[in-house]
Amino acid sequence: MPENYTSGFSMEGTPFLPSTTRNRFTVIGCSTMGVIGGYMHSNPNLYVAGCYSYCQSINSTSDGAPCIGMGCCETIITPNLTDFAALLVINQSSVWKFNPCFYAMLAEAGWYSFRQQDLIGHLGFVSGRAKRGVPLVSDWAIRNGSCPKDREKAPRDYACISSNSYCVGASNGPGYLCNCSEGYEGNPYLPEGCHDIDECKLRKQDPKYEQLYPCKDGVCHNTPGGYMCKCTVGKRSDGTNYGCRPILTKSEQVAMGLSVSAVVVMSLTCLLVMKLQKMKHSKEKDEYFKQNGGLKLYDEMRSRQVDTIRILTEKEIKKATENYSNTRVLGCGGRGMVYRGILDDGKEVAIKKSKAIDDDCREEFVNEIMILSQVNHRNIVKLLGCCLEVDVPMLVYEFISNGTLFEFLHENDQRSQIPLDLRLKIATQSAEALAYIHSSTSRTILHGDVKSLNILLDNEYNAKVSDFGASALKPMDKNDFIMLIQGTLGYLDPETFVSHHLTDKSDVYSFGVVLLELITRKRAIYIDNLNENKSLSHTFVLMFHQNRLRDMLDCEIIDDEVMIVLEKLAELVMHCLSPRGDQRPTMKEVAERLQMLRRLQMQLVKKISPIRVRYSYEGSSTIAASGMDTAKLLLDADFPR
Repeated sequence: MPENYTSGFSMEGTPFLPSTTRNRFTVIGCSTMGVIGGYMHSNPNLYVAGCYSYCQSINSTSDGAPCIGMGCCETIITPNLTDFAALLVINQSSVWKFNPCFYAMLAEAGWYSFRQQDLIGHLGFVSGRAKRGVPLVSDWAIRNGSCPKDREKAPRDYACISSNSYCVGASNGPGYLCNCSEGYEGNPYLPEGCHDIDECKLRKQDPKYEQLYPCKDGVCHNTPGGYMCKCTVGKRSDGTNYGCRPILTKSEQVAMGLSVSAVVVMSLTCLLVMKLQKMKHSKEKDEYFKQNGGLKLYDEMRSRQVDTIRILTEKEIKKATENYSNTRVLGCGGRGMVYRGILDDGKEVAIKKSKAIDDDCREEFVNEIMILSQVNHRNIVKLLGCCLEVDVPMLVYEFISNGTLFEFLHENDQRSQIPLDLRLKIATQSAEALAYIHSSTSRTILHGDVKSLNILLDNEYNAKVSDFGASALKPMDKNDFIMLIQGTLGYLDPETFVSHHLTDKSDVYSFGVVLLELITRKRAIYIDNLNENKSLSHTFVLMFHQNRLRDMLDCEIIDDEVMIVLEKLAELVMHCLSPRGDQRPTMKEVAERLQMLRRLQMQLVKKISPIRVRYSYEGSSTIAASGMDTAKLLLDADFPR
């Protein structure tokens, strides 16, 4: 009759469960069946495993036979097992004599290998091979919980507390386990227990990691939770993100090398050409500088210790005028453009840029620089600088804000009244400027083109004589013969036109026409009522001799109280317009006569009582007048011959 024996143990209440993959249920004995059963989390008292061993004869089993068949058997167990018991069903037959003991055990897979001696003797197997018991492998997990679902808040006792860790469900029984995230290692159950794996460092320490963390022909850079394989110049990713390969094939590299060589040769050639062009341009600048009187100007500046004229570069001029922007144009004449500019120091200037220039124009340009470098008068526009390194030279003047006298008299959109005292002020200041260049410089300077367009007005309507391009230095012993007469129609001295000699009296004649413009407010060449062009100077002389002065004067300034001033002013004009130069007054005499007329006009308007007054005009020569009668007496005196 078979006899049954039962034995077992429990893991209930522990985090351990027998591993189903690393343990085996083994039965040792002939004609014996072993059954293992127990409690599982999902279904208690369930049969979980069993096997039957049999023996025909002890001699039929050889030492070292596998644990299947005669004398031994083994099988796997079911997962989720917490409590279990082993049941031996023994058939006591003819084997009892040589196999008195029978065994059933749950042990680590591979630990037991069947031997014939295990069947012989009383408890021989236990006394020999299993004296300390048998090894058992358990699976561990957090049994009192589960992984939180997506977007579900983790419970307070959640075990995966390390950053860079994650939760996985237990494979054997209930519960969960914690693992470090990919690229991290350590203990996920501790705060900051998972730390970054430095793959690049491991690659250097042991070649085996080169296969685990590949970075072929690249440079390894460690990153949190991973690493990057950066490709160097000339290489690109091989498509795996963990390796690099050359961008070009060998044939492409050869072609690229040839191309680069060609580009380098072409670049060097271009640089050489640019350098030669720069040298040529620099040489041209030097030539232009010489042609435009640069050396002569330097000599003049050194000899006279002139430091007021600045030599500017073309780059500075372009910057000041915003590359000759149309918005900067102040005026356009027959010989070029005048631009409003701002220098680096913030100074506002007027820049005259000539058109295509010939030798005569260049001579005029140099002449104006030489003349203005010698001039320093409050009523003459100042030359601040020049640009000489270009084919078309440029002059830089102080900026005069109120335009020209011509525009002030003739081109106002709304014709405003101009009082007589302002006209006399402009006339007096202009005459003083011309008198200065005729008699107060080391050599007499002849302007050569006196006209209202060449007299500028500042914010306070002070006169500034400008444009000395047609000017000349008068020889000490004789007058030069002028092949080409310069000047402007309506202002040109008839005597100069006939004799081809420019004198200081030529400027006096032209200034007489400017005086006519001031008192008549007509242009030098004007259109009469019959729509015919008339010469202002010729018409005025005719009407003066016909005692028709009032018909020519501007009605705005006709007043009986100042008529004597207008009459004396007309007489001064007639003297300036004399056909013969030797009959005309000098500019100094003209300036003095205008000063007296200006004082007389002020006395007449203010009706000053005849007390002794000392007059002076901005530092000019003074006269003592004893009342209005004395002033009239002085005006009655004719110009010295």
